[in-house]
Amino acid sequence: METNKSTGSGVSTTRTLTESALLVALAAVLSLYAVFKLPNGGSVTIGSMIPILLVSMKHPFRWSLAVAFAYSMIQMLFGFYAPPVENLFNYSLVVLLDYLVAFSVLCLAGPVYRALRSAWSVRFRLLAAALFCFSLRFVCHFLSGILIWAVYAPPDQPLWLYSLLYNGSYMLGEGFVSGVILFLAGEKLMKYYLGGA
Repeated sequence: METNKSTGSGVSTTRTLTESALLVALAAVLSLYAVFKLPNGGSVTIGSMIPILLVSMKHPFRWSLAVAFAYSMIQMLFGFYAPPVENLFNYSLVVLLDYLVAFSVLCLAGPVYRALRSAWSVRFRLLAAALFCFSLRFVCHFLSGILIWAVYAPPDQPLWLYSLLYNGSYMLGEGFVSGVILFLAGEKLMKYYLGGA
């Protein structure tokens, strides 16, 4: 079997590319089916980030970073929200904080999952890795809410509280839905996708 140099596995490059592309496509499709969507961006989906987390858990960091970055670009193409103050700085912050960095952090699920290998069961390693990535994504959106979207905050509300409530509402919902899916089906997904690793 041909060794995939980019991922360091014994799987062919063609198979790895195809598998990753299918999971990115699945994540993109799942992101279109929102349980609810907020007016200025942000939604609760039916576990749209789980396929990207799985790629991260199966493949080395460099490969999963490339996949997560590709997914962040797709998310930006699907639902870019122009900043309320349209200048180059704000556009750059939106691109970075709401898309590129926010979704690229999903590549860190694998390192967290593997670091906990000897300590916890598969189910709780999955939940911990997902929680870590979701928390980092929330931080990105929280900063974005303060730095970019502050004009939408009620005049009598602190900016940090506005961003916390707005971004926390959908990120908490997204984390809950994904957490339930991973808790109920995570071990089966891992056995099917990773061979029980």
